[in-house]
Amino acid sequence: MEHGNQTAIFEFLLHGLSQWSEHQDLFFGLFLSMYLVTLAGNLLIFLAIVTETCLHTPMYFFLACLSFADIGLSSSVVLKMLHNMYTQHHTISYTGCLMQLYFFLTFGNLDNFLLGVMAYDHYVAICHPLHYSTVMNPRLCVLLVSACFVLTNIHAFIHTILMSKLSFCVRGEISHFFCDISPLLKLSCSDTHINELMVLVLAAPVLMIPFLCTLASYIQIVSAILRIPSGSGGRRKAFSTCGSHLSVVCLFYGTTSSVYLVPSSSFSKNDIVISVVYTVATPMLNPFLYSLRNRDMKAALRILIKSRIFGPLS
Repeated sequence: MEHGNQTAIFEFLLHGLSQWSEHQDLFFGLFLSMYLVTLAGNLLIFLAIVTETCLHTPMYFFLACLSFADIGLSSSVVLKMLHNMYTQHHTISYTGCLMQLYFFLTFGNLDNFLLGVMAYDHYVAICHPLHYSTVMNPRLCVLLVSACFVLTNIHAFIHTILMSKLSFCVRGEISHFFCDISPLLKLSCSDTHINELMVLVLAAPVLMIPFLCTLASYIQIVSAILRIPSGSGGRRKAFSTCGSHLSVVCLFYGTTSSVYLVPSSSFSKNDIVISVVYTVATPMLNPFLYSLRNRDMKAALRILIKSRIFGPLS
């Protein structure tokens, strides 16, 4: 159906990575390897936490949810990217684009919310250790994760529905390697003022609240750690408790802020590379950051690999 210069469109061209066409085989092998590592690492973390009773604590419950979100975030972007590289057809259907947008927003923001929840969990553990079991009870943990999941789904649903109301130009070339809000809005031939307004309205609760919660928690954590006598060994234990989470927070917010908080008229090569970091590399690195610095997690993973995967040793 046509309305002037607006035409119904049935597929888009994702040419974010096609500009490096001479390296497509290399990229395919690299991203396939990274995705398999992401899938294996996060699944091992999730299974270790579910099967080992010693890890049935709030901190590891949130970590299991983060592993689930990382698998969803990486899968929503990488699977279609690998398919396009393999077939050499860098296209995505209109319906597939909207579905990818929905799942990317859901799992990407779920990562964001869970990092804020985990920061609060560390705050209670370090600043109020005597009340930790009372405050972080199972009911509150489930409630926090459920609220995160509901809010991220509502946010993704609103943007996806609004995006489905727009008309797009005949030549649907998206200057990115997946369907994101900003590249799609730039491609639309319709009036996008409502979409842009909703981006601004929803940005504060969805992006800033988890970030401010994380920031406030770590201000209190650092203040509490500095009050611990330096020779008691308590500082090292406290830093060890939140060190892995802080590394993930810095990696996640460092990459996403450089793409979504810096105004840009179009996606540059630097934006594409940074997007690869938080959609592909960060979900892959999270299991290593949490397991390599955590003795309980390493012990649980050894038990899982030996007894659950390879079978009991004789």
